[in-house]
Amino acid sequence: MKRFIFKMATLLTFIWSLQACSIFKMSTPSSTAAQGNLAATHISLPHTWLPEDQIKWEALKLPGKITTQYSLVKVKAQQTVMANAQSSASMLRLDLNVPPENFNRLAFAWQVQNLIEAADMGQREHDDSPVRLVLAFAGDQRNFSPQNAMLSELTHAITGRPMPYATLMYVWCNKRSLNSVILNPRTDRIRKVVVESGKGRLDQWLTYERDIKADFEKAFGEAPGALIGIGLMTDTDNTRSNAKAWYGPIQLR
Repeated sequence: MKRFIFKMATLLTFIWSLQACSIFKMSTPSSTAAQGNLAATHISLPHTWLPEDQIKWEALKLPGKITTQYSLVKVKAQQTVMANAQSSASMLRLDLNVPPENFNRLAFAWQVQNLIEAADMGQREHDDSPVRLVLAFAGDQRNFSPQNAMLSELTHAITGRPMPYATLMYVWCNKRSLNSVILNPRTDRIRKVVVESGKGRLDQWLTYERDIKADFEKAFGEAPGALIGIGLMTDTDNTRSNAKAWYGPIQLR
């Protein structure tokens, strides 16, 4: 029972972090000024969405977890966010509020040093990934299943806000095929689209451009609501392993 309660608390705090309520300052090599620079170097938005001085990445920690270390580094003259995970899990997150009619394409880049051998994002005890680009969406929560409605109520009771209606992640999987969708083992309101698979393209910069609406509709079977958050996450807490990755600039169109 204690183990179940702890896992539920961890899941709720993860969901809470996507809703931008649970904000814990992490001890990272990046200073406050350096994290401010993430706004200038790591996100590109149409000027009507969010003024540049309001683009603020926040470091989010999960309870009972070692924090993944995020820092700004240059790789071949390109500013990147390096993630160094050692049996750890935490996130960098940015608040948004973009209606679905105002977004379409998402461009991003990353480089992964090594895969996590024991990871399987479809299994509860092995749900780790060297890279995740996380998108959180609003929606009509009256459509929740009883289980998800209970999760949302618990989240609301603990945090003061319900969980996001839906969370879509772009991930690198060990073996699943490209563009396949993985359901989170704890809630189907978190779904992952595989944009890279296997070891064939490790240790090189990879760039992607995705149709957010098409990916959301494929994953959830409906049109997306407003985009309320975006995050970066490298985690190895479940497999007790190490991973290192670099995230390039992100562009929302």
